[in-house]
Amino acid sequence: MFGIRSIRRRSVYVTLVAAVLGAFAVVAALAASTGGADAASTQRPTSAQKAKPAQGNTGVDEITPAPGAFGADVPVTYQGPPPSSVKKELIGPLELLRAGETDLDKGTVTLPLYRGTVGGDPVWYILTDTSDPDEADSLGLNFSPKLKYADIEVGAREATLVEGNTLQFEGGTVDFGPERNVAPGKGADAFPPSVAEPGSRGSDDYSPLVKVTNTNTVYDAPIVSMASDEELRAMAQSGNIDHSKVHDKVVGIDYQERTVTLDLTTGFSFARPVLYLSTDANDPAVAALEGATFAPGLEDLTVGGDDGAFSSIERIFIAANGPTGIDNPQRQGLSSAIQDGKSPLNVLGGIPTIATDYSPLWDANLYAWTKKAIDRGYRSRNFEEFRILGLAQQGAHHRSGRRAVRVSRRDHQLPDCLPPPLTAPEGRGPPTPSRLRWASPDRGARARSCLPPEMILWFFGGGRNGVSLMSDRGLA
Repeated sequence: MFGIRSIRRRSVYVTLVAAVLGAFAVVAALAASTGGADAASTQRPTSAQKAKPAQGNTGVDEITPAPGAFGADVPVTYQGPPPSSVKKELIGPLELLRAGETDLDKGTVTLPLYRGTVGGDPVWYILTDTSDPDEADSLGLNFSPKLKYADIEVGAREATLVEGNTLQFEGGTVDFGPERNVAPGKGADAFPPSVAEPGSRGSDDYSPLVKVTNTNTVYDAPIVSMASDEELRAMAQSGNIDHSKVHDKVVGIDYQERTVTLDLTTGFSFARPVLYLSTDANDPAVAALEGATFAPGLEDLTVGGDDGAFSSIERIFIAANGPTGIDNPQRQGLSSAIQDGKSPLNVLGGIPTIATDYSPLWDANLYAWTKKAIDRGYRSRNFEEFRILGLAQQGAHHRSGRRAVRVSRRDHQLPDCLPPPLTAPEGRGPPTPSRLRWASPDRGARARSCLPPEMILWFFGGGRNGVSLMSDRGLA
């Protein structure tokens, strides 16, 4: 029998584990066909520019479905248009973030690059999501009604629309100077990493979310550069992208057309392959793993509410120790992402056209395969959340007389009976990616006696006691 133990802790997403809040937008859902505009390529930056490679997600082929005519007696030209071209909720390729042009071959999206000001200095940002459905339709953004609940403290910084259709931000800046550094863990698995330092850090009052005070509309508007006009123009002309001045996901800039091209991340939502743009996280280690900006303002958002009233988040499911191997068709998870240099292939909850609960703010739910499951060959790639939740529920309730394991809200420590892959040192508050450590072997040995033999997965849910919090912007 399959099973997963359910555990809850605080979380929001970028792409990792532990109390972490992040933001990202879904850009597109994929199907058998591919397309999209060509994206400008960049030259190799010089060492003097402190260039940092973006996370890079070149594995679009890894999630692209086979043509519908494969194995049939007629060619693809006889198959007719994909169902999504008739009704967007049906299966087939669909560009959700219509404000830009998605290149499915390169795994990139090109979006309008907006110029605002903060304290008189230029700030360059993109728009991916909005709380206004009319704005979403007219600008080609993703509509998320949940965004209006993110206007809490610094969860959404404020901006005023001034002359020239320019946003004047009241605060929130990003330092793109640090160099992103991620190193594999010292143990058998690459995750947790031994080093995880983000390539960009926001000020204490920075959040990618913005409330425009003139209209009371909330936007997902992550900063992608704080460079001067001259610096950005020079980068565009030379083709050399200096990641000490722009976001790590940036791979191309057209200053004249005011567009920016960014790397996308591959994943799944209810068994459908998707591309999304991940930009920010509320934990520095998560930001490092995701190639995103550490955004402290996201820490003010409430997590764990999922689809309840006044909740601003949606859940994302992340494998800690999924199968590895760059050519392994079952490859998935954080260890694989670090070791193989590819997307962790996270499983998203509701996205536009599939559910009504989409939000660009993702509450990270981490799960891990048990040694018993690995030894039996059960470990494989997951594609949708209810399979993961079902395994967790079966593990928690399969044997009569055993209660589901839960984390104490008082001390945020895991029960002694549970030998999960990650624990938080005592006295340091809720677990975060930078605080998590593998449980000691002896602790695991002591705990095995109280575990159901059918246990297949450990599940760390979101919420105040959840393992991670993550935030990304824009789904493709």
